[in-house]
Amino acid sequence: MRILITNDDGISAPGLCVIERIAEELAGPEGEVWCVAPAFEQSGVGHCISYTRPSMLSQLEERRFAAEGSPADCVLAGIHVAMTGEKPDLVLSGVNRGNNSAENALYSGTLGGAMEAALQGIPAMALSQYFGPHNRELPDPFEASAAHAVGLIRKILAAAPEEDEDYRLFYNINFPPVPADAVKGTRVVRQGFRRGSHFSAEEQTSPTGRRYLWIKGGDQHVHTAPDTDASANLEGYISVTPMRADLTADETLEAFKRIE
Repeated sequence: MRILITNDDGISAPGLCVIERIAEELAGPEGEVWCVAPAFEQSGVGHCISYTRPSMLSQLEERRFAAEGSPADCVLAGIHVAMTGEKPDLVLSGVNRGNNSAENALYSGTLGGAMEAALQGIPAMALSQYFGPHNRELPDPFEASAAHAVGLIRKILAAAPEEDEDYRLFYNINFPPVPADAVKGTRVVRQGFRRGSHFSAEEQTSPTGRRYLWIKGGDQHVHTAPDTDASANLEGYISVTPMRADLTADETLEAFKRIE
């Protein structure tokens, strides 16, 4: 198996080392693991691509590159440049430092990389590690994802349907904020919504009188509805959410026919 890995925390992030080990085990001794990751942190960029400016691509070692761009840029660079046009069998994005459950998924560069792979017709998964008081101070706060990812990815690949859809599936996987031996299992669930918790902006004034804004995140330990991702994670379960890039609200189409 040929696997391409990327992330949004950057080429030096500890979570990238975790996903590299995961990919090497999945690929096996006869496989290949290619890495194209952002040269600098790209958290929160979503599915952004650097359409209006060029990006530098630097080869660091064999099959390992840093790109001055977003995770989606990195996937494009991996498929069309670094891997010389030979598509990978699988793209893994992560392991993100922090969760991408609920509305976080819409901002996530980690998911942006997986989404771009799906648009390119390649199976893809985004992996994120929820942080909390039970794992933040562990010697390895990523130990839940490191211990459970390989077996889970194999199960997803085995269960994934054959697809001829234009917008192909990709998978949002979030590991709970607990040590590896406290993970209760896996739940396949919908994307949730944290009511009363959201991103916001705070203004500050510099010593020179200029106005600046800081973007602030909301409380990450607010439960979402039952049988949705963040609640499953906070209850100690890995969440798996199948996703597509098609944003159509299908359930409203018939109601809006009257405006035609």
